[in-house]
Amino acid sequence: MSTADRDGAGARRFPAQDTLTPGVPLDQIGQTLASFYDDLVAEGVPEHLAALVRRVRQAEPQADAAATPAPAAAEPRRIALVVEDEPQIRALAETLLEETELAVVGCDSAEAALRVLQERGGDVALVFADVRLAGAMDGLQLAHAVATLWPRARLVITSGHGVSRPDLPPEAVFIQKPWRPLDVLVEAERASGEPPPPVL
Repeated sequence: MSTADRDGAGARRFPAQDTLTPGVPLDQIGQTLASFYDDLVAEGVPEHLAALVRRVRQAEPQADAAATPAPAAAEPRRIALVVEDEPQIRALAETLLEETELAVVGCDSAEAALRVLQERGGDVALVFADVRLAGAMDGLQLAHAVATLWPRARLVITSGHGVSRPDLPPEAVFIQKPWRPLDVLVEAERASGEPPPPVL
């Protein structure tokens, strides 16, 4: 075939994909063109081509924003508050409760627990507290404060010493130390699975 035949009316037309590098996405090609926009204009590229490249360049941020879905707002997890001044026992309880659906927050005193409750009281599903604690307040005083101010939280009080029932709020569950992991997990399951009591 002569040069004239190729350049004339009977010129061969190649499919568009033959002129593109296989496997390169079109948006990458557009970005590459946009990066050369200033050079193209300087070299006297026709205005209509320059305008096309300009539109590609302006559309890139919107295209990226449309392609990236907005992250869904994570619903805050309900909290298990472990209040224990013995670090090893607190760590054991925290590790155990981390196997549940609850997020775990550990405190070594009633005062520290009250600070958490003041900030996140509506999210606290379980308060698991020892009677003897570091600080001025003990676990029984904390339990009465929780029963009064955050009645929707499930209260579990534990101690190595006997506690008479009148000393506990009516809503509280008492577990003797050394507690069994299963007993703690059952209370955590109730706290996370059962609807909280109504606020009267």
